[in-house]
Amino acid sequence: MDQTALTQFRIGQGWDSHQIEAGRPLILGGITIPSEFGLAGHSDADVLFHAVTDALLGSLGLGDIGMHFPDTAAEWKDADSETFLRQAMQLIGQRGYAIANVDTTIILERPKLKDFRAAIRDNLARVLSLPPGCVGVKFKTAEKVGPVGEGRSCEAQAAVLVSRTRPGE
Repeated sequence: MDQTALTQFRIGQGWDSHQIEAGRPLILGGITIPSEFGLAGHSDADVLFHAVTDALLGSLGLGDIGMHFPDTAAEWKDADSETFLRQAMQLIGQRGYAIANVDTTIILERPKLKDFRAAIRDNLARVLSLPPGCVGVKFKTAEKVGPVGEGRSCEAQAAVLVSRTRPGE
């Protein structure tokens, strides 16, 4: 029997990074943030949705976002990253699991994101079908260190807990 069928809870961890690019929209958690720059990427480059997608896939050993949505595939060019997150959720559900909670961190030197916390959290909760109290959204800077601190990139981290909803298959 597959060992995952016996496991009630699974944890996943995700991380993503994108370079900053002038002239693109800055989209974090599905919310467009007013900024003179956005993030470079094949899709809409929503670093937060990408990190959560990776965490979900990782929770059940299903690989990473690049395996499911390669940046070499024309179908994902300029794609809304909510699509990736929803497909990862579908894979989790097909295996008899549901998301219990998610905790995330966005690391970006500027712009300051504190005024967008509720909107990002509420939108992420909506997409994940979770109450907002089960979704953590934190913001950090890199204190002028490394590519993020130098204003050249943005990173996001995510941790998820999934729980079995039906007996093993």
